[in-house]
Amino acid sequence: MSHILITGANRGIGARLAELYAVTGDTVTATARSGDGYAALDVTNPASVKALASAMAEETVDLLICNAGIYPDKGQALEDGYPSDMWAQSFATNVTGVFLTVQAFLPHLMRSDAPKIAIISSQMGSDTKAPGGSYIYRSSKAAALNLARNLAADLAPEGVAVGAYHPGWVRTDMGGDGGDIDVAQSAEGLIREFDALSLQTTGCFRTWDGRDHPY
Repeated sequence: MSHILITGANRGIGARLAELYAVTGDTVTATARSGDGYAALDVTNPASVKALASAMAEETVDLLICNAGIYPDKGQALEDGYPSDMWAQSFATNVTGVFLTVQAFLPHLMRSDAPKIAIISSQMGSDTKAPGGSYIYRSSKAAALNLARNLAADLAPEGVAVGAYHPGWVRTDMGGDGGDIDVAQSAEGLIREFDALSLQTTGCFRTWDGRDHPY
């Protein structure tokens, strides 16, 4: 059985991933910013990241799923929206938080026989999907995608596979009621993709339903 660490596991896709992995008998460390029954982890707070990594110092992590993310700029107007603090908050969660988590848990991953990192990006971060609007979210997810690609290059010699994933347009608080799929469909598809991730496919950008997504 594997040990899976999931950030942002208190709701939406993260929560469903945690439930599904637990059913299979895997060990799951499900994290949330507030704790409240989850392992406390605020990915925007370096001290919080280091604290959890230290508390788990002797543990092995086989799969790190960087799922925590925010989308605060939905509906912002180009003329007077997108304030600077919104940019800072979004990148702190969606990009810097991913990096800090990966950095802190690399020692735990290196104990695994087949370590993997799955970074939840979005098709909204792809250069081929740029219809305008949502500038902050799109930019942060593009950066997360770039981060995944560069981590894959650096960590391949260490035996760590890294993939980036589009979870679909999911009916969640973030995705809204108009999404194409529900949380269960997304999570089940993502788990299939995480299972397929290997050093042969490291650096991939895949969709929840098994397609290569253009960068």
